[in-house]
Amino acid sequence: MTQTTPNGIPYPEETDSTRLWEHFESLANAIDPQLGAPSRQIFTSSGSWSMPANAKWLRVQVQAGGGAGHVAAATSTSQTSCGGGGQGGGYGESLLLASSVSSTVSVTVGAGGVAGGGAGGDSSFGSYVTAGGGAGGATSGADGTATAVAGGGATQTIVGDIAHQGQGGGAGVKFGAAGAAGGHGGASHMGGGARGVATNGVGVAGGTYGGGGSGAANTASQAQRSGGNGAAGIVIVTTYF
Repeated sequence: MTQTTPNGIPYPEETDSTRLWEHFESLANAIDPQLGAPSRQIFTSSGSWSMPANAKWLRVQVQAGGGAGHVAAATSTSQTSCGGGGQGGGYGESLLLASSVSSTVSVTVGAGGVAGGGAGGDSSFGSYVTAGGGAGGATSGADGTATAVAGGGATQTIVGDIAHQGQGGGAGVKFGAAGAAGGHGGASHMGGGARGVATNGVGVAGGTYGGGGSGAANTASQAQRSGGNGAAGIVIVTTYF
């Protein structure tokens, strides 16, 4: 009776009476599916993943959304204000044996944090690989006092063989009544953080995927200025046959 290797490749036994060409045909049919190029599915929004036929291994990359920078409050005479930058989203990655994964898996892609210090959303590939979103930055009051406010920085829950915390956002700074600067956004594994902004600057959006947005800055007698949005995350599933 024909035997098979642990990876499913058939071979004849010494007592097997099947003709030689039939053994070669079985061997070719078993090997051929494993010679195909890997397939990749990229999720930029939440959805559902289905296992391709003949899958052997999965490389799963999960990037969470970045946090947003905060606003610079409206100011009057001799006042300044600023916002801290948002944290980059967390990142998780694993190499999974296909036979250990369900045939259908729910995929969640975290949104970027909304300007005003909003947190980025978590991303996940079922419960197999998960990553927490970035925290949003803080905002100062409007006054003439020199001070600083924190950028976003939270411990992110990440499940994966590789687990990267998002970089913390930069602090926003007020130089008394003389000026202010908004904090830079934190970088993620798959996206750059937004640059910090100088006096009377609107925050900049984080880079794709998962970068944190920067905070805004105001001098005296200015309307409120918005912080930058965080960038949305992404989930990438590469199947090897």
